[in-house]
Amino acid sequence: MTQGSSLSTLVNAGLLVVLAGFLLLIGKSVLLPILAAVIVVYVLVSASEALTGLPGMARVSPGLRRFFVLMIFAGVLLALTGVVLGTIGQIVTQAPAYQANIERLVAQGADAIGIDERPDWETIRNATIGRLSVRNVIETALANVTWIGASVFLVIVYSAFLLTERASFAAKLSIVLPDPEDRARTEAIIRDINDRIGDYLAIKTLINVILGAMSFVVLWGFGVDFPLFWALAIALLNYIPYLGSLVGVAMPVALSVVQFGQLGWTLALGALLVAAQVWVGSYLEPRMIGRRVNLSPFVVLASLAIWTSLWGLPGALLAVPLTSMLTIVLSAFAPTRPFAVLMANRVAGREIGEL
Repeated sequence: MTQGSSLSTLVNAGLLVVLAGFLLLIGKSVLLPILAAVIVVYVLVSASEALTGLPGMARVSPGLRRFFVLMIFAGVLLALTGVVLGTIGQIVTQAPAYQANIERLVAQGADAIGIDERPDWETIRNATIGRLSVRNVIETALANVTWIGASVFLVIVYSAFLLTERASFAAKLSIVLPDPEDRARTEAIIRDINDRIGDYLAIKTLINVILGAMSFVVLWGFGVDFPLFWALAIALLNYIPYLGSLVGVAMPVALSVVQFGQLGWTLALGALLVAAQVWVGSYLEPRMIGRRVNLSPFVVLASLAIWTSLWGLPGALLAVPLTSMLTIVLSAFAPTRPFAVLMANRVAGREIGEL
């Protein structure tokens, strides 16, 4: 290959990446629910197969098991959406009490550093959030809530249709790909995605449920307002690598400051929540998940930044499974296999640092 052709290939690849990013950005409202539904189907299929280990479930047809799992998923998702919407209204109701505690904390801080004149709430508000338009904030929040509700509904509908059509997918694939080699390669890619991504997300979901339950006990024991909501937020944000656990703990800890106005109580709460995160991250996850997702730490951070910039919080939640699916596809073809190797954390069972 000549130098000119190599440069042309590189330029074409760059243009293709830019075009793909542009399409992902402008097609967010359409593509995000579809891709989320595809990933959800992998989780539901893995969960339905895990049910065969329960007494009597092995005799139930796969279609009925998947329908049962889908109904549970839809019910849980709708219930969580209801909890989030209900909590938003309760937080607005509690706002005056939080305001009073903020004023008291500011007054205590002013006394501690020797300021004679204590700032009142109007001074604090004007120096911080006074320039914000409350109407714009409310309208933006309502628009986001409406969009999230519509997306949740679409994900459930898409998942149901994908599950019903999954049985006929093999027959369709044999017609689309008559060549046995191409068909075998495609089936291997789909099977690898199902084994790695489906199992990873199913186990990760179980781990997040355990983490959410532990966090709920801690939050409820400390008397933090809305413990169920914050426990759900911690469990959900734990899907986001590295940063999710930090943000998940920071939010209820920040609330405890304005709720109680006691730094000692807040530090104790934060210590227990961090201890739960450390136990799950350093002990539970390595034993249950292992190394199913073969991505280098840098690739994880880069994919997190890219998908978050494209799709916001949903992109951050889907960053790892989407990038893992991409590496599986890249590794299946010889021309793109080097890119999959560069994105991997280990090759042929060895860590990259050991090669």
